[in-house]
Amino acid sequence: MAVACKILVVCGSPVVASADLLRRLAGECDHVVAVDRGLDALLGAGLGCDVYVGDADTVSDAGRALVDAATNFEVERHDPYKDYTDLALALDSVRRRWPGAEVVATCATGGRPDMALSVLGLLAGYDDAPVWIAEDKVVSRILRAGESWIIEGHEGSTFSIIAIAPNTEVSEHGLEWELHHSPLGLLADTGISNVVRSTATIQVHIGTAIAYLYQETFRV
Repeated sequence: MAVACKILVVCGSPVVASADLLRRLAGECDHVVAVDRGLDALLGAGLGCDVYVGDADTVSDAGRALVDAATNFEVERHDPYKDYTDLALALDSVRRRWPGAEVVATCATGGRPDMALSVLGLLAGYDDAPVWIAEDKVVSRILRAGESWIIEGHEGSTFSIIAIAPNTEVSEHGLEWELHHSPLGLLADTGISNVVRSTATIQVHIGTAIAYLYQETFRV
């Protein structure tokens, strides 16, 4: 049985992850997908990609020239007058190319709030494998029913969990305030600003939630 791979998806937020983080994530993943302006973030870190997906409406002139030449990576270029966002098309590409692949997304959460919410919705809809969102001082994990996240070595870190589907039920252990099969209202603040006190286990029993761990460094 083939081992599922891990794909770094560099999104097109104008708030760019640091070069150090991008290089570390690229080193930990098997393949890199650039989503439109995400190519510029990679180039700024001295990195390339395996696949570029987008309509090239936000990438720089230098990045667009590379896309047009496309000698070292594959290009899935789309018409700007399309029905889906570049990230939606990129996730479809991941599904086709690497079925069951784990996704680590970065450069995903800044910029316009409507786009940030859309990004969260798209990543939550990628139910093929675990999904992480990695930025410089926060790592997020989308947890669906039956999934869990064990957090080790982060005593004192701030932790939050927010339901992004109705009728979500979670358990949390190893935190300042613990929950046991507790309901979380959709987008409610019940799970905001907790504190990790020991090895923590976060479980989602029903529904879908996004969990946030604030930290100085990121590891998946």
